[in-house]
Amino acid sequence: MASRDFDIWLSGFRDSIADYGYYIDFEKVHRNVDNIKVELNILNSLIGSKNIEADFEGLLRKYPEVLNCIPLLLAVRVNEIYCQDEKGGYLYHFDFGKSMPKSNADYERYKYFMRETGLFDLLQNHIVNNLVDYATGVETGLDSNGRKNRGGHLMENLVESFIAKAGFIKDETYFKEMRIKEIEKKFHLDLSAISNKGKTVKRFDFVIKTENTIFGIETNFYASSGSKLNETARSYKQISQEAQGINNFTFVWFTDGKGWLDARNNLEETFDAMEHVYNIQDLEDGIISEVFK
Repeated sequence: MASRDFDIWLSGFRDSIADYGYYIDFEKVHRNVDNIKVELNILNSLIGSKNIEADFEGLLRKYPEVLNCIPLLLAVRVNEIYCQDEKGGYLYHFDFGKSMPKSNADYERYKYFMRETGLFDLLQNHIVNNLVDYATGVETGLDSNGRKNRGGHLMENLVESFIAKAGFIKDETYFKEMRIKEIEKKFHLDLSAISNKGKTVKRFDFVIKTENTIFGIETNFYASSGSKLNETARSYKQISQEAQGINNFTFVWFTDGKGWLDARNNLEETFDAMEHVYNIQDLEDGIISEVFK
């Protein structure tokens, strides 16, 4: 392969690889709300109540399962909620999962929770008109926090699509998320130079098997800068150097994203020291068929 110019290579990095499903997983949002829709509709009867504490207790005694949907109304994923009580000076523990109220004191505690968190005010004063719609909005907001996880898989999915297009077959000639120990066992390789003699747990995003070589592949995309990028570049440079002494094994890194512009010095060091580091443009230009032989 002809020598490459780092500046030209970096100039081709993309702003984003987000697809349409990246922003909100509406299927998951609707599924989560459907799971508690009955309880939410029961609580809807409290909207505009003139005596909400008594009405809430009445509902709770008849339908204790309505507690299951309370955390979501506060945009909380867990069933157990802890509140430091400034009035009482101690930590309250509220369980909205399996534990149901059994005594008058339990009912008073849940009413206290609803009052202090503002949920009674939300219902009594018509701040919302329908808790199913409200919960859908809350779920949508919570799901936006999942973009980081979805974003982490976008580059993996993109690289995998090019691997498949090049003719490699999943679980036959290419494999996802393999640990070093699994690679060593399956392909009879000694990767102790990478794993610090077995002390470091390392997993590659993909492993490709060709006739003569096993390729360990890492993928990532950084749309924004941060300290992690410098560490990533240094780490992959080290892995590449350690892999050079291993017969029949090659380390390959696919990366992209404008976040690298602020970490270009470390990336350039790795680029100069590492033979097989590529971006999305390289993928589109057919690098997989060229390298993985």
